Amino acid sequence: MRHLIRQNRDIRVDFFRGYALFCIFIGHIADHALWVITIQVLGPSDATETFIFLAGYAAAIAYGRALDRHGLAYAAVAVVLRIWNLYVVHIFMFLAFVAQVSWSATRFANPAYIEEQNVGAFLEQPHEAVLDALTLRFQPAFMDILPLYIVVLGLFILFLPLLRRPGRLVAVSGTLYLVVRLTGLTLKTTTGDWFFNPLAWQFLFMIGAAIGALPEAERARLLRHRRILLALAYAGALAGLAISAVWRIPSAYGLLPEPVAQAILTRIDKSSLHPARLLHFLSLAYLASRLVRPGAAWLTSVPALPFTLTGQHGLAVFALGVFLSFLGRIIMQELDGSLPTQIAIAAGGLAVMVALAAAQAWYDAKGSGARRVAPLAPPPPADNQPS
Repeated sequence: MRHLIRQNRDIRVDFFRGYALFCIFIGHIADHALWVITIQVLGPSDATETFIFLAGYAAAIAYGRALDRHGLAYAAVAVVLRIWNLYVVHIFMFLAFVAQVSWSATRFANPAYIEEQNVGAFLEQPHEAVLDALTLRFQPAFMDILPLYIVVLGLFILFLPLLRRPGRLVAVSGTLYLVVRLTGLTLKTTTGDWFFNPLAWQFLFMIGAAIGALPEAERARLLRHRRILLALAYAGALAGLAISAVWRIPSAYGLLPEPVAQAILTRIDKSSLHPARLLHFLSLAYLASRLVRPGAAWLTSVPALPFTLTGQHGLAVFALGVFLSFLGRIIMQELDGSLPTQIAIAAGGLAVMVALAAAQAWYDAKGSGARRVAPLAPPPPADNQPS
């Protein structure tokens, strides 16, 4: 399977994206025991931050090249085409997910699945809900990350002129983030606000884009104070662990003054990317960048290979993971929720996602090879050409 890994890229990004996709898969299965090996156990930030940050980083590299080679208009159209691709995938996933939930509710005589996954309105008034779905205003549970990504990419088009000025990019994006945090500005769904407010989450995406666009010389200049940055990053990571303990361990909650503990418990919101989540993630990201060197051999070792491979084919794997998560939940609730079954669900889900990524990698490699070696077809004889 190692030969399927594309090497002409920073495979650290692939590994962490693949691990984030696995964490999302596990996180969407309520009460799954293996949440203890996911990113969320480390503090307030979780796999969503990893996914969005790496999306920004990769976008800067991909569309930055298009910007340099062909200009702003070409790069903007390239982003629009990517948005269209994501939108088509989202609509297909939406319809398939509603069908999966509806079938499960009927098969197991459990209408609670419909309410838990927020698809009841679609089944009751499909003629209205389908229009809301097409405009991203109707979002079932598990189906809110791609709409976030779509809107953030749309905002990225507006930020493209600043891509070669990373400092200004972060400043403008950060200003919007502060306005959103102070005013509560957000987008609306049919049932309230977007769970992931794209006007706030764009800041993390743009930070990733700014880092991806930063020239090596500038990056080295910013890292001159590595000891200070490392100290701050370790402090942020430890603070995140403390927050995680307060959330999950009653005795840790009791060690803090009640107002502080309550603030940690109730005010660190996810929807508008609370600063504590943002700083915790940036701390982890910096530590990961320092501890994991580019091209590290272990990134393609047997234990890491499933994550690196799935991370190189993130969209297909993410889409599949949504359906596998709900299937895993059905198995745990209707058949067997024991620890061995939960481990089997996690292992089986990962195996299916790896199989999909491997198939796509094999197909892409064969296709690119065929394009390289296929000769040009000779022109047809003159007497066979249409007049």
